[in-house]
Amino acid sequence: MALPLIRLTILRVLVLGAALAFASAAQALDFRLALPPDAEDLRGSIRGAMLSATAAEDPDAAPQDIIAAAQADYRRIMSALYEEGYFGPEVSIRIDGREAATLSPFEAPARIATLEVEVTPGPRFRFGRAEIAPLPPGVSPRESFRTGERARLSVMRRSARDGITAWRDIGHAKAELSGQRIVAMQPERRLNADLRLAPGPRLRFGQLLVSGAETVSAKRIRKIAGLPEGSVFDPEDLDRAVTRLRRTGTFSSVAVTEADTPSPDGTLDVTVQLQENPPRRFGFGAELSSEEGGTVSAYWLHRNLLGGAERFRVGAEISGIGTGTKDDGEDYLVEFRFRRPAVIDSDTDFFAGAGFEVIDDPLFESDKGQILAGLIHTFGDEFEASASLGYRYASTRDDLGSRDFSQIILPVTAKLDRRDDFLDPARGYYLNVETMPFAGLNGTESGLRLTADARAYRALGEDDRVVLAGRLQFGSVMGPDITEVMPEDLFYLGGGGTVRGQDYQSLGVTLPGGEEVGGRSFLALSAEVRTKLRGAFGVVGFYDLGYVSDESFPDGGSANQAGAGIGLRYDTGIGPIRVDLAVPTTGPKAGEDIFFYIGIGQAF
Repeated sequence: MALPLIRLTILRVLVLGAALAFASAAQALDFRLALPPDAEDLRGSIRGAMLSATAAEDPDAAPQDIIAAAQADYRRIMSALYEEGYFGPEVSIRIDGREAATLSPFEAPARIATLEVEVTPGPRFRFGRAEIAPLPPGVSPRESFRTGERARLSVMRRSARDGITAWRDIGHAKAELSGQRIVAMQPERRLNADLRLAPGPRLRFGQLLVSGAETVSAKRIRKIAGLPEGSVFDPEDLDRAVTRLRRTGTFSSVAVTEADTPSPDGTLDVTVQLQENPPRRFGFGAELSSEEGGTVSAYWLHRNLLGGAERFRVGAEISGIGTGTKDDGEDYLVEFRFRRPAVIDSDTDFFAGAGFEVIDDPLFESDKGQILAGLIHTFGDEFEASASLGYRYASTRDDLGSRDFSQIILPVTAKLDRRDDFLDPARGYYLNVETMPFAGLNGTESGLRLTADARAYRALGEDDRVVLAGRLQFGSVMGPDITEVMPEDLFYLGGGGTVRGQDYQSLGVTLPGGEEVGGRSFLALSAEVRTKLRGAFGVVGFYDLGYVSDESFPDGGSANQAGAGIGLRYDTGIGPIRVDLAVPTTGPKAGEDIFFYIGIGQAF
């Protein structure tokens, strides 16, 4: 007797489900937007401004919500049309045939069947009189805010903002829009706009008040920010103060606010609101190359070592892991870095460092260490330069025998970085130059080592689909004979940093006695074509070429090597994962060997 009951229950469930599905389909709201034929180009902007159109697509939207959205849409549609220069529109929004403005959301029907929107934009207006005053001497309104130009609300807003900014730039921090008179003249299809500005008094910077700092002293924060108390107010000084504080890495959030009212003495206090990063951080990284082996690194960082936003970093690296060759073993590096911001002025930092390294390269072995200290100055957001004084030593073994070196060094560096992205640049350029005069104390004469690295990027096509990238590297050692230069100061070609597709540091210089050493100069060029594919994937084609010489400058007789290949990129959102395959295009193994390189970020 149970079976018929089960069948009956199943039948009821099926009938109920079909009824619910039919009811849901029956409740689907019919939305229509009617425009004159000559106004179809406005459909997107009108549709995008409407809340009720979005609500109509939501099957769970309550009738009360649709009515409330429709009543708000009158103003939103009018605003969208004003932005396009239409100041005499007619808008009708009907819900089940009744004007939405007449309905009460508290007396909504059980369901809504139709939502009809009819918009007649009317004629497009142009500016008749377009005036904004007063403006600072030498400042004119933008060209789009002139008689005869298309009248847009956005143009009026930007013009007012431009005028306020111009006053603020010369010290009138409290400049504001004090009045406006906007009249639409229907027969003439003209809009008269009269904007009045109130510059207010010219002010000077007052105190910098600090809020939110927990472990960094307010005195140090003011020194780092470098806000010029007593100087004429300048918004760029505020921006620079924020940049300096962020540059320390100590703060996760930096925001400045100006006091609502100036002080009686004509100064304006500024409050900086800070949120500190966790003081300690650690990280690690890894890279892999078929020729250079694996590299693993790790570091520990303290962001506020002494309470003045000082950074102290300890790093370690092991490279050349698993190369599998007797001439190329593992390299070890341990280094310490300290940096204290704002030691002389707000843009000059003190830094000190020490490093110890064991190098086992194909052409030489070296145990070395160095210690140095100096200053680094930042010029804006893109350019910085540094100078330091240090001491270094090395105990080396190569084809010239075992030798010991010691030097006093004076590295001077300059870096200009105008790339749009650090890990995946598409536009801009980068230049890094280092000159290092050295005074030989043991094993070498005095001289100069010079290196330069220049990179440029250009995007082509829609959405930067193709990027052309180029790199030029140069190095030179001047002064001592090639046999008296520290082996690690000489230059070698081959591998991921210079010529992909060639053995790591495989090209140097062969001396008359048959000894193989690095060159006193080198020149390397790299070119890439980077193309985006579907989704997060991309491909790269590249060609690398390099020259190395026993003289201080490469010449026509310099040894050279080249390599070429293709690569795959996967965009992770924070930087691409890079996989490159390369083959040598010169030498006895041209076109035969295959090398692969894996890392994060573009090759350069």
